[in-house]
This record gives sequence, C-alpha cells and structure tokens, in this order.
Amino acid sequence: MNDILTHVDAGVMTLTLNRLEKKNSITAAMYGALADALARAEVEAAIRVVVLQGHETIFSAGNDIGDFLNAPPATSESPVYRFLRGIASFSKPLVAAVCGPAVGIGTTLLLHCDLVYAGDNAAFSMPFVNLGLCPEAASSLLVPRMFGYHRAAEALLLGEPFFAEAALEVGLVNRVVPPTEANAVAQAQARKLAAKPITSLIETKRLMKKGQPAILAERMVEEGASFGRMLREPAAREAFTAFMEKRRPDFTKV
Repeated sequence: MNDILTHVDAGVMTLTLNRLEKKNSITAAMYGALADALARAEVEAAIRVVVLQGHETIFSAGNDIGDFLNAPPATSESPVYRFLRGIASFSKPLVAAVCGPAVGIGTTLLLHCDLVYAGDNAAFSMPFVNLGLCPEAASSLLVPRMFGYHRAAEALLLGEPFFAEAALEVGLVNRVVPPTEANAVAQAQARKLAAKPITSLIETKRLMKKGQPAILAERMVEEGASFGRMLREPAAREAFTAFMEKRRPDFTKV
C-alpha cells in the first residue's frame, strides 16, 4: 500500500497521507514522494491546483521518529528539505484539509498553503522545544508573523496543542467544518480554483508573496543548521530516548 496516494482529476492533484496504522507519521520516503509530486505539479500544465489531505481522524503525527533517528536529514538534498523547499516555492494554488492531530510538520506545512480547511476535531501542535529541537519549515518566521509574537511564543515555546477555533482566530485556517466534510470542502474549493485562469492565479500568488521566497529560504537554511546541531545534543537524545521508552523526558541534567 502506498503511504502517499496521488490522484489527478479535473486539474486537481490530490496528495493523501495514507499511513493510518502509524498515525500518518511521515518517513523520508514519504517526504521524497511529496517532493516529487510537487515538482511534477509545478511543471505539468494539466495540474492547476494541489490538495494535501489526511484522514478525517488524523492529519499527521509528524515525523516518524524511528525512521528519523535511523536516517536523520544530513544534507540539503535530503527528502525532507526537498519537500520544504518545494512547498515553500510552489507557484500554483495549494489547498489543505486537516482533521485530528497535526503535529510538527503537520502544522508547519500549513503555513505554506494558500487555503486550509479544518475539521472541528483538528489539534495543531509544534512541540519542537519539547524534543530538544528548534522550529523548521521557516515556522520561526511565519508563526510570529501570522499569530503575533505572544501567541507564537505560547505555541512554539510551550509546544502545547491548540485547536480548530484558535487556528481560525489567528488565520492558520480559513474555515472549520465537521471532520467528515473537510476533504470535500477542500476539493470543492480546489475545483473552483482550477476553473480560473492559471496565469492569473500564479501571478496573484506571486505578488502576494513577493520578497518572501528568499527570506523563507534563508530562514530554512538557518533553522536546518540549528536543527541538525541540536539533534546531536543531550536534550534531543534524552527526548527521543524517553519517547522510545514511553516515559517523560528529564531535562534537569542537560
């Protein structure tokens, strides 16, 4: 069974996270598949809009910890960094449907989407500090811009979940709907976009984000360097060891 399902119809490419038995946690292979799909969508004229979705009970538990520890991203060409660059620079409309938990990258990737529709069961979290790490996907830049500094500090420093109505209030999502409707709403909006002139969509998105791509790329490089360094430090080792041993981490000695 494919962990990323790809379907193209009526100008819309739909990418579905399909690893429910592992709570849609994302492996390096899945990042590679997502990066390849975005690269394909960027150049194929028949693809006008991309939709990212999960299941009505879960969007993504974030990185697959075991896979991540066995093969941490080592270079800028690692699958996760290819995906992050691809989603940040994608020129066509990008729509997301999010239900249930959206952890780590499950939340930060939404910062790069144009439209986001959430089930009322959505729970967003960015627990990087709790893992002895730092933000990624340029979230250290985009979250304060979107949320305001104090709400961003609460989300990024405490790493605690926030829910659909709070995400709507800060502008992370466009609309909150019942979980059984979220994917359908995202698809309907994507089809509206696909019926519009693609040149106008691309140019409007470019103008709205003018100046942002270079800043995002710079911040991603800086975050990536810090993330890689911190991954090798005692706090992260304790966090991941505790996760694998199913206990609370003890950071008092690191």
